[in-house]
Amino acid sequence: MSHAAVITDKQPSTLRGASLPRWSPWAIAGGSLALGLGISFAAGLHSKIQWGLIAAVLFVLGTYVLAARVEGRRQAKDRVATSLVWVAFLVAVVPLVSLIWVTVARGVKVLDPYFLSHSMGVVADTEPGGGVYAAIIGSLEQVGLATAIGAPIGILTAIYLVEYGRGTLAKAVTFFVDVMTGIPSIVAGLFILSLVLIMKLGPSGFAGSLALAILMMPVVVRSTEEMLKLVPNELREASLALGVPKWRTILKVVLPTSIGGITTGVMLAVARIAGETAPVLLLVFGNPFINNDPFHGAQASLPLYIYNQFANSAGSGAAYDRAWAASLTLIAFVMILNLGARAIARWKAPKTGR
Repeated sequence: MSHAAVITDKQPSTLRGASLPRWSPWAIAGGSLALGLGISFAAGLHSKIQWGLIAAVLFVLGTYVLAARVEGRRQAKDRVATSLVWVAFLVAVVPLVSLIWVTVARGVKVLDPYFLSHSMGVVADTEPGGGVYAAIIGSLEQVGLATAIGAPIGILTAIYLVEYGRGTLAKAVTFFVDVMTGIPSIVAGLFILSLVLIMKLGPSGFAGSLALAILMMPVVVRSTEEMLKLVPNELREASLALGVPKWRTILKVVLPTSIGGITTGVMLAVARIAGETAPVLLLVFGNPFINNDPFHGAQASLPLYIYNQFANSAGSGAAYDRAWAASLTLIAFVMILNLGARAIARWKAPKTGR
């Protein structure tokens, strides 16, 4: 080894400039929170949202100023971009955590086995007692029927658009799917209601399921279409090169490869329709008694139950507590569906190794 090489190894590198320590973002965040709190008190602002926004602005500005002085403007811009990502993340997470916290805190007051296993029956909305059992049965049947109708149609439509769709028909289908994605739920409910009135039928859970299926289908089509596009074409070409028919390639290669994403998309669609109130209000009507037949007579539903209880609660009382408990039940219902979907997707996903 030469003498010059030894000297070079011993000397520190001059290509790397000064940088802020790793703990600097936490220190800047703490200082921004304290300074934002002081500014809020000085200005007489009592809203936590205003205090949080002031602290977020101070955090971004403080990050840029310190990074520009120590690391230079170029690195400061990179740190500002990272800071904005963190601020956006917190802005999205804080309302979600706050929603879950408030729902749990207020919903656990009356949420017990009795509440889950009994219906309102003859209990008045202003009286304590009663439960959500009939609404759970109604929601399970209505969402289940809507999924049985909307999910297969949506998946098959997506398969057509990705694997077969060419020309004017495919463009027309894509256009109408995009239009259906933005249809308000009340419009879907009115459409099914007009058919029910024309056919002189009464309210039923099945009628509500038809409206929910209309809202579900475009979500399933879009999510499934994106998942199918992610499947490498090499897999399709390898299967076709072996002489496997295209329909069997789709069934045995394409769908198993994308089953995880497709299942997640279906569950997102289920979560989207599980809380819809307008179609249920128009078509199902609600029922304080248990009705296990979704094809005849009015039924209860969790979103409609929450609406009725809160409308009759005047902001307090037994109905108010039941509304929050039913809201917590609905959130738990959606969470259980998502966990089940993830388990099924992991179970059915193709195994790539031992």
